[in-house]
Amino acid sequence: MPHLDFYAHVATRGDVLGVGIGAQPADWEAALGTDFLDVEDRGLLRRDYGLVELSFQEDDGAWPCFGVSVQVHRLRQGTESSVPAALRGVYGAFKARPGFEGLATAIAERGCSVEAETDGNGTAGDMHRYRVPESGVTIFVCADEEDAQGQSGEIWRLSVPPTWWREAG
Repeated sequence: MPHLDFYAHVATRGDVLGVGIGAQPADWEAALGTDFLDVEDRGLLRRDYGLVELSFQEDDGAWPCFGVSVQVHRLRQGTESSVPAALRGVYGAFKARPGFEGLATAIAERGCSVEAETDGNGTAGDMHRYRVPESGVTIFVCADEEDAQGQSGEIWRLSVPPTWWREAG
């Protein structure tokens, strides 16, 4: 399924259409377009594309990206309005409630693995956390049967670690 290809790419490569941690806002705009919402506060900038959310921090006039997350749960409010046109152009239609099992299979097909977090926070509350060791990306998956968060096994979000994490890991 093409939408799972997108999530698997992010999970294994840590980028979106070739843009990732360290990129400037203009790089993201070139890749994902101009349909976003920016919120700036005290040297921080959050850019919201719906499905993709980015964090930037001002550094001597530049704004390097330090956080990339794919907010899969937002697709429940409408895939057309939540998925940037550039992503739809590459990956086609996105499913509103993708499952973790399909994503884990797609990650394995790319030669990477998925490990359950075992630090005590990996199964806290209504979320399970999994990590792709090769990229450091964390995948949050709904744990409970249908609740406020979602259905059991449904992908909630993917989070790409900042550069400092990958250098230390």
